[in-house]
Parts: sequence; C-alpha cells; structure tokens
Amino acid sequence: MMSITDPNLRDGFNSAMEETHNKQLKTYGEIIDMTAELCQAHTQSVKSALDTCLKKCKDDVMLFETIQTFKTDLLEKNSALKEKKLGVSEMMSEIQQKEMQKDSIIQKIEKLGDDQVKRKELIESQNKANKNRLKNLQKARVVFQDHLGMEIRTIHGKTQLSKGYVFCACKGEKLQFVFRNINPSDQDSAYVVTLGINQDGSYEIVSSDPALECLPVLESRLQETNNLAAFLANVRKEFISQIRS
Repeated sequence: MMSITDPNLRDGFNSAMEETHNKQLKTYGEIIDMTAELCQAHTQSVKSALDTCLKKCKDDVMLFETIQTFKTDLLEKNSALKEKKLGVSEMMSEIQQKEMQKDSIIQKIEKLGDDQVKRKELIESQNKANKNRLKNLQKARVVFQDHLGMEIRTIHGKTQLSKGYVFCACKGEKLQFVFRNINPSDQDSAYVVTLGINQDGSYEIVSSDPALECLPVLESRLQETNNLAAFLANVRKEFISQIRS
C-alpha cells in the first residue's frame, strides 16, 4: 500500500485534482457562456416582445382613433341623412300640397267651364225668350196700336212719375204702353203702363199712371204665362173699369 507521503502518489493526486478542477472550470465556463447566451437571447426576446407590444399598442391607438373618426363621420352622416329625410319629407308634403292645389285648380277650371256652358245655354235661352217676347210685342203692337189706338214708346234712364202706382225705379231701356180711347169723354187722354225686363228674362211692371191696385196680380200672371198681349188687354180693361167706377 502506498503512503500518502509518496511523492508519486501526491503528484498523481494533484494532477487528478487539477484535471478535475480544470474540467469544472471548463464546465463553469460553458455554463457561464450558455447563461450569457441565454441572457442575451432572453434580453433580445424581451426587447422584441416589448417592441412588438409597443407597436401593437401604437397600432391599437391608431385603430381606436380610426374607430373614433369613423364614429364621428357616422354621426355626421346620420345627422345629414336625417336632414335630407326631413327635406325630402317637406318636399313630398309640398308636392302633395301642389298636387291638391292642382286638383283644386282643375276642378275650378272644370267648374268655370261648366258655368260658362250653363251661362251660354242661359244666354241662348234668354235670347230665344227675348225673341219670343219681341214677336209677342210685335203682335201686341199690331193688335193694340192699329185697332185700339195704343202707342208703344221706348224710354231710357230712370223712370219717375209725379203720380201713379210705381213699383220700382229701374235703370236701362224700358217699354211704355200708352192707351187712348179709354175715357169716352176724352178719347185722347193717355193711360200709361211701363214695363221692364229683368236679367232672368222675366217681365217687371215699373209704373202705371193712373195707379191700378191690381197690378201686382197682373204682373204675377204675366210672369207665369209670359203672354204680353193678354196682360195688355187686362190692363186696358182695368183702366176702362176704373173710369166707369
């Protein structure tokens, strides 16, 4: 058995310890290098992650700002759309009112056309009636003027008599019938009745001289029958009756 004091043993032990120490130092160096590499890799990884997070944060901020801008634009567009809808609604209401006015104007035009047709028919009817009255006047003129001494006059303006029965004072042209040969004691004495024609074509007694109380009845009968000759005959009879009473 070798002694520890043996130089060879001591040298071998020292050599083994130095070799072991060197191996450990090498291992420690490798561990330190690996740790440094890992630290560097970790640092780079953390920096990369931090850069990624910062970029992501920046992108998120930009995205948020973009979303806010979109929201603002959307609100403005919605407001503008509401205004346009309101404008369209007002325009549609105005169009409807104009359509109603158009329909009303068309109805008025149609009514005016109908009224014009009716007025034309009324004028034609009045003209026809006036022609018939003119014929009756001509016949009455022949009968009364030639056979009974009656005179027919056309008068203008306002009729005013100092005596006699006056129903109205009308402006315009009127016919005055002058009867003679009524009073046997005075054949030339004049007995007068004045007639006018209303706008509707009906006869109207303007006055009589002397006055006849029955004129309203005779006028009503004349308007009903439109027989002027019979009216004048009745007036003549009333004048004669008045003289005899």
